[in-house]
Amino acid sequence: MADIASGMMDAKPREVHVGFMPLTDCAPLVVASEMGFDRRHGVKLVLHREASWANIRDKLGVGNFDCAHMLAPMPIAAALGLGRASDLIVAPMALSLNGNAITVSHRLYEEMLAADEASARAGGMAAAHAIASVVRARQQQGREPLTLGMVYPFSCHNYDLRYWLAAAGIDPDNDVNLIVVPPPLSVDALKTGRVDGFCVGQPWNSVAVAEGEGVIVATKSELWAMSPEKVLGVREDWVAKNPALVSDLVRALVTACQWLDEPENRKEAARILARPEYVGISEQILAGPLTGVLTRGGQQADIVDSDLVVFHRGYANFPWRSHALWVLTQMIRWGQVREPFDLKALTERVFRTDLYREAVAPLGVPAPASDNKQEGGEGDGVFFGSESFDPTAALIYLRDLEIRNSGTDLAAFTALNS
Repeated sequence: MADIASGMMDAKPREVHVGFMPLTDCAPLVVASEMGFDRRHGVKLVLHREASWANIRDKLGVGNFDCAHMLAPMPIAAALGLGRASDLIVAPMALSLNGNAITVSHRLYEEMLAADEASARAGGMAAAHAIASVVRARQQQGREPLTLGMVYPFSCHNYDLRYWLAAAGIDPDNDVNLIVVPPPLSVDALKTGRVDGFCVGQPWNSVAVAEGEGVIVATKSELWAMSPEKVLGVREDWVAKNPALVSDLVRALVTACQWLDEPENRKEAARILARPEYVGISEQILAGPLTGVLTRGGQQADIVDSDLVVFHRGYANFPWRSHALWVLTQMIRWGQVREPFDLKALTERVFRTDLYREAVAPLGVPAPASDNKQEGGEGDGVFFGSESFDPTAALIYLRDLEIRNSGTDLAAFTALNS
């Protein structure tokens, strides 16, 4: 590794323009640039802060960016031609796991306490039952349905929020209103009453609590242990033209992720991210989720959880194709895609485990033997309560989910993928 790094330092670093959102999990990109991990591997990151995921999508598509900090479902949506995508985007690595939370207004939290105090205070999956009680009471009283925000239609935030609601018997397409709110605007949307709650990445949940506007009722790690969140998105044609550069880029970011996962470095990461050109939120607010101590609000005890956001350990940088497959089941579940297609072929084209393995081999970083893994079940960590996901039986899993869009022909998907 030392010889590779020293050789790269002798060459002029190649500029790579990267789009990112002001979120805690942009840290690998920021740290790689600030700590010089990019130059160590012959790359110079030029970072561009954006205000919405749609901007990231569009600027990557037209070539303003070479790569981007992206929601894990975004490259998958692009491959399906969803969301005005024009070019195929691939993910040669994941940037982080976990990092999201569901936050509600104080007014809604008080309704949850009144309807089902035990579930509201328990948090996690249980808190969805308290929301369900509120939703049913509002329906009986003829009141307006709740409005909940998520950051982008093709996001784990959307699918996590929908899954959480559906697990408690709430149909997210008929019982509540779901709207898109860009992460930096989420707290203002809660403050002004535009939304009653939201699912967003940190630090915006913690900002809502710090400003006295919200209560965190569920963290991503409480819903699904070690779950997908952000990936490095790169246009497929750019990868084909720059294979060596992509490998160097992955090595630089994996090195940054290794640094980030050392507990003693998390406070320094918060200090860097607090700068206005990056996240621009106080170091103290950023440090909580990064160091695993989260203020939930609502006179609740703090959460102590080292898995609030994971950058490297547990194969966090490996672009699991089973993660992509689960995302596809949710796109089908909620009617975002209805024409049958080959699920396995799509996951193999978009989540490029081959590129990851090739890039990290010189670093001595281990990669899993398989491209897929089971979620939930005995010994496999929390997965939305007591449920599990077997990637070899994805359509059976989808068929067994009680609440889903009725317009999707699962038989046609099964016939094509059998």
